[in-house]
Amino acid sequence: MLDLASDAARLTAALVDVESVSGDEARLADLVEAALRRYPQLAVERDGDAVLARTALARDRRVVLAGHLDTVPVAGNLPSRRDGDTLWGCGTSDMKSGVAVMLRVAHLVGSGALDPGVDLTWVCYECEEIEAARNGLGRLARTRPAELAGDLAILLEPTGAVVEGGCQGTLRVVVRLAGIRAHSARSWLGQNAIHAAAPVLARLASYDARTVDVDGLTYREGLNAVGISGGVAGNVVPDECAVTVNYRFAPDRSEADALAHVRDVFAGFDVELTDSAPAARPGLDTPIAGEFVAAVGGAPRAKLGWTDVARFGGLGVPALNFGPGDPNLAHKADEHVSVDAVLAAEESLVRFLSA
Repeated sequence: MLDLASDAARLTAALVDVESVSGDEARLADLVEAALRRYPQLAVERDGDAVLARTALARDRRVVLAGHLDTVPVAGNLPSRRDGDTLWGCGTSDMKSGVAVMLRVAHLVGSGALDPGVDLTWVCYECEEIEAARNGLGRLARTRPAELAGDLAILLEPTGAVVEGGCQGTLRVVVRLAGIRAHSARSWLGQNAIHAAAPVLARLASYDARTVDVDGLTYREGLNAVGISGGVAGNVVPDECAVTVNYRFAPDRSEADALAHVRDVFAGFDVELTDSAPAARPGLDTPIAGEFVAAVGGAPRAKLGWTDVARFGGLGVPALNFGPGDPNLAHKADEHVSVDAVLAAEESLVRFLSA
């Protein structure tokens, strides 16, 4: 049983100790659902291994708090371990500390300790760390978009307790090179497809990535080879080679614009799109987003990476990233989170909701 009345650090440890690698979140989802159903003020629903809860306070505005329940595979870092101000374990930073903060707010609202100035929706979902087709928030966006509606969405991904606006878009392409197979002892009879990749790699090495200001935040782009494959056997000149390229693009470009740019970079080569996800604009230009930034304090920065704020952006909901975890510790064997940071994130969120 999860005790949402315990402090956010202890709740983080309890969440971490329930292993929930992507695709195996059912037990944790069961526990979260049972914990939320103890509060009659919350309307709770289950969709797959996603758990949703809502208030109905007749407020003029609604804020959505969202976080994923899954983690990357465990790396010998369970159960959790606390050492002073540091809590160690798989998912401490990405993002069970953020989920703990969400659930603490649910307890405060459900118990009557917090009377928020907005209505609230909580979305705890599965399969964020794996292929997009299985993402629980993506499924909800397709099948139940009304449940995700709001004036602001806050995704409690690890940001070091700094408000991060929007996110980069991402796409992957495969640049395919063809050759002619031959025995390597008589290589002049063939054409080496791996050698043909040299100009592709040269274009990547000389590529000048943009730095772009969007709504006052600075996004850095990147175009990188992330994989290369080719070769048949140790005595065969290869007739095929494929270079996989990832493009991280700023929110001023659509997916179509980004793909057109990549095709232009590799003009003359066979380019196949294999995966794409849109960028999201910062979402800081609404009054309620300004109120949140003021409550949290500090200067917002751009999110360098892709997060599910893009799914909210696709539904027309302004969305921000804000969570206590450190993104640089995500997915590491020594993943950990500061207890003080978790407690401070809860205080910041409560301060905003109390205003």
